[in-house]
Amino acid sequence: MRRRFTNLRIPAGGSETRPATILAVDGRIQEITSPAAEPAEEDVESLDLGGRLVLPGAIDGHVHFDDPGFTHRETFETGSRAAAAGGVTCVVDMPCTSLPPVTSLHNLQAKLAVIEAKAHVDYMLWGGLSHNALASPEWRRDLAEIVAAGVAAIKVYMLSGMDSFRDLSRPQLRDAVEEVARHGVPVGVHAEDREMVRELTGRLRAEGRDEPADYAASRPAAAEIAAVETMREICRETGARVHIVHVASGGALDIVSAARDEGLPMSAETCPHFLQFTLSDFREQGALLKTAPVVKDPADRERLWKGLASGELLFVATDHAAGQWPEEKRTGSIWTDYGGVPGVELSLPYLLSEGVGRGRITLERLTEVTASEPARFFGLEHRKGRLAPGLDADLAVLEPDERWTVRAEGLHNLNRYTPLEGYELKGRICQTYVRAEPVYSRSSDGSERFGKPGFGGRIERESRTTS
Repeated sequence: MRRRFTNLRIPAGGSETRPATILAVDGRIQEITSPAAEPAEEDVESLDLGGRLVLPGAIDGHVHFDDPGFTHRETFETGSRAAAAGGVTCVVDMPCTSLPPVTSLHNLQAKLAVIEAKAHVDYMLWGGLSHNALASPEWRRDLAEIVAAGVAAIKVYMLSGMDSFRDLSRPQLRDAVEEVARHGVPVGVHAEDREMVRELTGRLRAEGRDEPADYAASRPAAAEIAAVETMREICRETGARVHIVHVASGGALDIVSAARDEGLPMSAETCPHFLQFTLSDFREQGALLKTAPVVKDPADRERLWKGLASGELLFVATDHAAGQWPEEKRTGSIWTDYGGVPGVELSLPYLLSEGVGRGRITLERLTEVTASEPARFFGLEHRKGRLAPGLDADLAVLEPDERWTVRAEGLHNLNRYTPLEGYELKGRICQTYVRAEPVYSRSSDGSERFGKPGFGGRIERESRTTS
C-alpha cells in the first residue's frame, strides 16, 4: 500500500513549520519531501490534508483502560477510541486496573485475549509488582516471564488503594527494584509516602472533616517529596532505571533533577491536570478533579511548566482513569469518591493550546514530550515517535487555529466528564492515522468516523536481561 499525504505542514524547529509531503509505503514513512509538482502515479493514493499541521502521533505512556475487570469504568475499545480522537496513536496501559492484574505470564495472556480485538490504536502493556505478587515464592520467575513477553516497563506503588494490587513495604520495594534492574527495563513508581498519608487520613477522618481541602491535606507535597527521596536512595543502591509517574509537586521534581545531575538513571512525567489546575480549583470542582496525588499550589504548577520546557520532565502522560459517572464521583464523601479523571483525548490539543499557544513550550518540545521521549523510554524509537523515514506513519492532523470549547458530552471514552469542561482551546484534531490508516476523522460539519476496533496492534518491548 502506497499513500501520499500532501498539502500539509510539519514542525521545522522551535515553533516554526514548513510545507511537506509524506509518502507512506506499507504503513511506514518512506520519504518526506518539500511540495513539488509530481507526475501522477497509478499505484499511489493521494490524500490532501488541506494545509493542516501534522505532528507525530502522540504516545500516552500512562492510561488505565480497566479491561478486563472494571469495564463499568472504561473498556479498551472506548478508551482507545478516545485516544484516536485525541491524536494518540499508541497507548501504554497500566497493569493494576484490570483483573487479574498483569503480574504473571498467565495474567498477561488473559488480558491480551480480551483486549486484542478492541484496540483502535497501537498499544503496549505495563507489567507490575505488588505486595500480592511478592507473596508468591515464584515472583522472580513471573517477573522474568512477563519481561521476556515484552511488557513495556514495571509498575510499583509506594501507596495504593487497590486490594488487588497492594503497595510495597520499603524492604519489598528495594528487592523489587533491584530485581527489575537485572532485566534492563524501567520501573515506574507511584511515589507517595504511605505512613504519612495514612496517618494524616486517619486523623482528618476521625475529626469528621470531609471537604476537598481535607483530602488534599491528607496527601501533601511533603508525602510526594519524601517518597521521591526514598526512590533516589534506592536508585543509588540498585542502579535501576527509576521513573516517577504523575509528578505533581515542584519539590519532587527538584529531587529528580538533582538525581539526574548526580548521574542517576532517574526521570519523571507529569499530567495535564497538574499543569492546569491548583488547590483552589480542587476546592471548587471537588471530586471531579480528585486524583492521587492531588493538584498543588500555583508555584508547583509553574515549576512543572518550567521543568517541561527545560527537559527536567521527560514527557507528559495523562493517567487516564475514568470512574463510573456520576455514581463513583458523587458518593456523598470526598474520601470515598473515585479518584481519577479521563484525559487521553484532550492531552495533545491542551498542550498545543496552553503550552505552545501561550509560549510555555515550543512546538518542537511538544513533539518531544508527547511522542519522541515516550517512544525512547518504552523502547519504541525504532518504530514510533517521530516523522522520519523508516518509522510508522502515525500522524496527528490538526487545525492549529480552530478555537473550540471542551464539553464532556463530546468526548469518546465510556464515562464522560472532565475538569476542563467549558475551557476554550486553540487547535483541534481533525484526523488521526495509525500506520497510514485512518482511525479517526472529523468533517467540517462535525460528523466523525472511526476505524474498526481491532486494527490497533500490540507492540512488545525487547527484553534485555543484564545478569
